[in-house]
Amino acid sequence: MKKLIRGLLDFQRHTLPSYRTTFARLAKGQSPDCLFISCSDSRVVPNLLVSTDPGDLFTVRNVGNLVPPAVRNGQADRSEAAAIEFSLGFLPIEDVVVCGHSSCGAMKAILAGGVVDGAPNLEQWLAHGTPSLKALRENTQVGVGLPEADRLSQLNVLEQLEHLKTYPIVRDRLAAGTLRLHGWWFDIGAAQVHAYRADLGRFVPIDETEGDRLLMELSDAAGEQPGLRAVQ
Repeated sequence: MKKLIRGLLDFQRHTLPSYRTTFARLAKGQSPDCLFISCSDSRVVPNLLVSTDPGDLFTVRNVGNLVPPAVRNGQADRSEAAAIEFSLGFLPIEDVVVCGHSSCGAMKAILAGGVVDGAPNLEQWLAHGTPSLKALRENTQVGVGLPEADRLSQLNVLEQLEHLKTYPIVRDRLAAGTLRLHGWWFDIGAAQVHAYRADLGRFVPIDETEGDRLLMELSDAAGEQPGLRAVQ
């Protein structure tokens, strides 16, 4: 806690002056263009990874970056479902990123059977990762060569993208070409973010070359039609 207080004082003394106009603008409302779904793991810091300012990302964080699938008229776990409906229905969101990471404790727990003594709520939550474990057992080629928990983590990203598509608002916007879905994975040890390439069937590092390719793809997509086509 002492570190937090010292950090807050440092922010007020040294950082805040350069952000005063930003926060004054944000006080009137927010207009992020990306919904970023990531793990609660303290080693994963979305704004740091993508060098964004306050107001740029609408962030949802939970254990294992899980997205409970929608059932019964589009309803699902209320916290994640509410964030999806609010961000996609009331904010200018054009992109959704699901970002997993290496050495994920949630993935290790799922591999171990998903039983967590003394944590019944956590056990129920981790059950949303069961389809990802099934994909791993089906001998998929995604993540080959990585530790098993990391392979599961990458497959889990792809599974959560499929879960997103069970939400009516996501399906409608994908069909209209006004939303894109992206699967990312953060290698903590290398401090390297990877993006899933459907054409290659694997995650690739977002280096200068891949970053330029992605930027070109986004520019081409925006220029082809008034809306945005889905990149999945």
